[in-house]
Amino acid sequence: MGRNIRKRRSPLAVKVVAASAAIALGGGGLLWAQMNASAHESNDAAQNYTKAAAATVATISCPDVGQKLTNVPANAKQGVATELANLDKQITEAYARLSSTRQAQANDANFVQNAIVGPLKEKRSATIDRIRIDITRVGGTFDSSLAQLAACTTQSVNQTTAGQGGGANNGGQNNTGGQNNTGNNGQASAAPSASAPANIGGQGGNGPVAADFVDITKVAPNVQAKPQNSGNASTGVFITRCGVNANKNHNTDNVIVAPGVTNGAHHEHDYVGNQKVNAFSTNNSLLAAPSSCQNQSDLSAYYWPVVRVQDGSQEFDANALGGGKEGNVGKILTPLQAQIKYVGSPASKVVAMPQFLRIITGDAKSTVNGLGNANAHWSCTGFENKVQLTQQYPICPQGSNVVRTFAFQSCWDGKNIDSANHRTHVAFADAASGVCPNGFKAIPQLTMRLVYKITPPAIVNGQVKNAYAVDGFPEELHKAATDHDDFISVTKNNLAATIANCINTGKRCQ
Repeated sequence: MGRNIRKRRSPLAVKVVAASAAIALGGGGLLWAQMNASAHESNDAAQNYTKAAAATVATISCPDVGQKLTNVPANAKQGVATELANLDKQITEAYARLSSTRQAQANDANFVQNAIVGPLKEKRSATIDRIRIDITRVGGTFDSSLAQLAACTTQSVNQTTAGQGGGANNGGQNNTGGQNNTGNNGQASAAPSASAPANIGGQGGNGPVAADFVDITKVAPNVQAKPQNSGNASTGVFITRCGVNANKNHNTDNVIVAPGVTNGAHHEHDYVGNQKVNAFSTNNSLLAAPSSCQNQSDLSAYYWPVVRVQDGSQEFDANALGGGKEGNVGKILTPLQAQIKYVGSPASKVVAMPQFLRIITGDAKSTVNGLGNANAHWSCTGFENKVQLTQQYPICPQGSNVVRTFAFQSCWDGKNIDSANHRTHVAFADAASGVCPNGFKAIPQLTMRLVYKITPPAIVNGQVKNAYAVDGFPEELHKAATDHDDFISVTKNNLAATIANCINTGKRCQ
């Protein structure tokens, strides 16, 4: 697959991820590290840390099979999607076992390999073979090397930054520091004893931790200038107003990646625009659904993982899959603002988006995949033109709100509304020139800006209080870089052409 197509991203993201282009993966067995007290902690709080030889396996890292599937025959797509969802389910179940067996891991250095990673490989091998059968039975070609992706590894505390100390850094790079452990009420808990290994932070025991936050006032400016407009630039803007999901339309499905599979996302989404999006939605059902947008010709599905404050609240999904059962805990926040607009290209005119075009921006699995497809932008009001973070959540100053920004891929291959890995049919324009890759056409670029009022987290003795985090797969440890956004273009009354014409003629429309 052409990585140059997938890795081009908006100028905001270039400097933020450049210094940490990949996250190291651990070995196949159990990883051990001595737990050390933070330099900021008292001797009493740290009395057992240096003596504890407890397991510090933070998470399980499995190769992303779906990203390697670039050509799946139409007749095999549903079967393959179901099996890919099974791979995700197997990982979340293995992570749950990892989280619930810390004592056994401390007692037996081979426990993770023998009881978790080994059996997981066997399940994945069988599932990948079913994918092979689904593809070859309808005449497709299967790359036999994909069988090698069955084996999973583990990541240690150091490799994920889980359990590391907080502090400022340049553009959200990883920090090092003291061990952190956040208790079940979202507040700092006592240091673990030698016989009770620490969890990986957070109210749900799987993040975030102090290293996942940074005081934005201490981060050097990192936002690059936008490309200069050419004489053929499309400079208009089309705004669509679709609300903030005040009606709390949530589910844990993902119809793009896991159609027909309940809880395919393993985390909650906010939905605006199309109001009938779930795992079983079809193009026809999307066309017949109501919309939350003021322009009722906009039936597009705009959805993103919710943000939660880990304040000890028991949300409606506290005992449900995708919610508390999979580590997504705390109070779900409704954005103060959800600004959605389409903008043009600095290099060319745009063509109208095709009906039912699907785009995913960012990577929900960037903790284990690395940052190649990460496209998270975290900032604060008053700082958006100066600092954008990919790998950390901002701690905003008094009077400033948290901002999530998404800039979707703005180049389309001119043929496909989706692709087997949901990436190769679209691409980012070149960050410096705004020009699309060869063979791609510029389309209106969907941009989204979500604003949240959040009490600033505090880092106390190397531990985070009042943490907030984006929902995600449990094994991703609620890292900021896993933020992502999903979109299905669904329009009526020639709206797609109207949007393109508005942008191409330099107007501001809504």
